[in-house]
Amino acid sequence: MANDFGIMVCGHGSRDEGAVREFAVVAAALRARFADQHVEHGFLEFATPIIRDGLDKLVARGVKRIYAVPGMLFAAGHAKNDIPSVLNTYATQNPGVDIIYGRELGIDLKMIRAAGDRVMEAVAAANAEQGEIPLHETMLVTVGRGASDPDANSNVSKVSRMLCEGLGFGWGETAYSGVTFPLVQPALEHAVKLGYRRIVVFPYFLFTGILIKRIYDHTDMVAANHPDIQFVKAPYLNDHPQVLETFADRVIEIGEGTNLMNCQMCKYREQVLGFETEVGLAQESHHHHVEGIGTGNDHDHGHSHAHAHDHDHNHDHGHHPYPHADHPHGPRTLPAEGD
Repeated sequence: MANDFGIMVCGHGSRDEGAVREFAVVAAALRARFADQHVEHGFLEFATPIIRDGLDKLVARGVKRIYAVPGMLFAAGHAKNDIPSVLNTYATQNPGVDIIYGRELGIDLKMIRAAGDRVMEAVAAANAEQGEIPLHETMLVTVGRGASDPDANSNVSKVSRMLCEGLGFGWGETAYSGVTFPLVQPALEHAVKLGYRRIVVFPYFLFTGILIKRIYDHTDMVAANHPDIQFVKAPYLNDHPQVLETFADRVIEIGEGTNLMNCQMCKYREQVLGFETEVGLAQESHHHHVEGIGTGNDHDHGHSHAHAHDHDHNHDHGHHPYPHADHPHGPRTLPAEGD
């Protein structure tokens, strides 16, 4: 892998300062892992620094080749569209800078192991505090963020299944915090009808934030109505060593040219059942109005870019500097999403 590159970790952003701090830990871990490279991070919305600020810092240090890694579990609208739009715009305005986009964390055995550790931490604590209940009498409910992209949603279901079978739970269900179905509360109301003595609720999220708190709140509400069932709230992934290793792997993949996203199930490139009209929609981000707000930082970034997302990407499936260059299906563009 070439050693003349900088690393840009691109996050979603949150109004929750705890989530912002937790994301910074990822950047710090990559900084320690790739000690000879400059590493910065930035957010798409709400939090600071914004992505452009991080890119500016790298360029100010003389970095001309940037490996941009999306800090996302799965590739939905933010990873497929919004972050790529920001990076494409920046590269257009800075023609001497080569930006190469990596892939999301995705379905990865290291991520599955990290998730398994978090679930079993919760099970062990519940056994110690409330008495042991066998796993075959325990149900696991894995909660994903939820997106308007069926590919991303189906990945949550796959993680749920791999955890349930791999750990030996009696049953497993999948729920989502928003956008798609089933939502957490109705999913748990359904789960209690299956007769398991314990239900473990596991948010398959990277960091804290309002959605994590909402998942736990809905769990408490359902638990209050079913005192005969023990509800256990598992911790989210956070800075598990295997998560940090997966981030490092995504950087390495860029250098090796193996940073390939899943094109076969991408609703913006293929005729996915029920989403046929979304093939080839325009690639643009609608997050400019929420860049850098929400965490009490009123720093004026001084940016007044007029973004014309009239991109005509002629991707050749090589080391194209811009996001979505890893798609060999021809020059198509992606839509913005609100998920």
